Amino acid sequence: MPKRLTVAVSQSHTLPTTSATLAALASTAQEAARQGVDLLLVPEAYLGGYPRTCNFGAAVGSRSDEGREQFLQYFHSAVDLGDTPRGAGDDWVARRLELAKGHDHRGGGTREELEKVATETGVFLVIGLVERAGGSLYCAVVYVCPREGCVGKRRKVMPTGSERLIWAQGSPSTLKAVITTIKGVKLTLAAAICWENYMPLLRYSLYSQNVNLYLAPTADARDTWLPLMRTIACESRAYVLSANQCVRRKHLPSWIQGSASEKAKSSSASQGTLKRVHNSAPAKAEETQQFKISSLDQGNIPKAPEPTLVDKAHGVISPSPLHLGGAPSDFDSRTDSPVQQRKGRRRSSNLMPMPDNHFLALPGDSAVDESEENHDTKPNAPADDGDDELVCRGGSCIIGPTGDVLKGPLWDVEDGGLLIARDIDFEDCERGRLDLDVAGSYSRNDAFELRVAGLDLNPPP
Repeated sequence: MPKRLTVAVSQSHTLPTTSATLAALASTAQEAARQGVDLLLVPEAYLGGYPRTCNFGAAVGSRSDEGREQFLQYFHSAVDLGDTPRGAGDDWVARRLELAKGHDHRGGGTREELEKVATETGVFLVIGLVERAGGSLYCAVVYVCPREGCVGKRRKVMPTGSERLIWAQGSPSTLKAVITTIKGVKLTLAAAICWENYMPLLRYSLYSQNVNLYLAPTADARDTWLPLMRTIACESRAYVLSANQCVRRKHLPSWIQGSASEKAKSSSASQGTLKRVHNSAPAKAEETQQFKISSLDQGNIPKAPEPTLVDKAHGVISPSPLHLGGAPSDFDSRTDSPVQQRKGRRRSSNLMPMPDNHFLALPGDSAVDESEENHDTKPNAPADDGDDELVCRGGSCIIGPTGDVLKGPLWDVEDGGLLIARDIDFEDCERGRLDLDVAGSYSRNDAFELRVAGLDLNPPP
């Protein structure tokens, strides 16, 4: 008898507050329920937020006060699930941890809110979030059953790149798979978060537990992500769900992008700096001048052989010996000039005097770049338009157990776009084991062995 369920991923982005994001999650879960969805995955760091573009004022050997203030804001936006810094595991799941006097639950109430959403909608939720415990933050995933509440939680064991500054490392023991039954279908599910999926041994630790539903919440919107998800599906012979946020710059919190007044002030300061550079006057006007290239065709400027462009990146031009100490030639007013010959580009420029009779070519106010359409971008990527610029394009997808793309990838869709795979048959996972079981018949476990600290790699009962 087929073992069929309907699963979905939500390409939702974090909202300015936890309460607003929880409300959006409830709406998404309700819509999923109306669509007959049994299990829903939301992206990495959906609660708490993924602080894209923020460097937290950090450089090798130094941290700024502004960066510490940003971290304070981020710390406050993370959710408190009532777990310990080390991670209490089954004791947290079973609510066996000590309660504070006068309280009936641990943490900030987010766990209880998530359990309420699952119960009211009947949808099994797998939620990416940023969790605070003690003085540290952890990137985590929580599994929420409509009947039993939270049945598991795991923390990312290897944050990527700059994430390591703000996220602590979770325990490998949390890689334990979760068993649940939905409509009579037994699921063994587990999650690998973002670039943990590039860790072959971590992936194998999940394969060894005989997962048939592999979950990959992520923040990676590169073109290389989809091939990775297909590879994992082929290796594991499991269904693979991956959810990412689609984020515009305007969606980033104010402590990352600054307030409107701060941005206006910054823009004004930048314009002022540019204006000062363009209009800076030397001490003696007769010694050097600033020239507008587009006006150098008036006939009273001496002609000279075309100078040499010695630094295309910065537009530094070395003068011809015939006009050393004099005015620059009108080389840029001709259609065959070096700057005009740049790929599809025409512009009015300024020359700024430099030491040793060199000049710096600065773009004028009427710059037009005719080659803009040739810029390297992903297919169909919208043009940069300030606050509407996409800083993450999404790419959520659902993959079948032999690597077939069932749904997605979903690009440039925000505001809770749902990808739904209906009536998928989990017996297809077992059919796929005919020729490949990387943790069993294809493992040569008599010769190769993996051990993970604190984790039983045997399939759970």
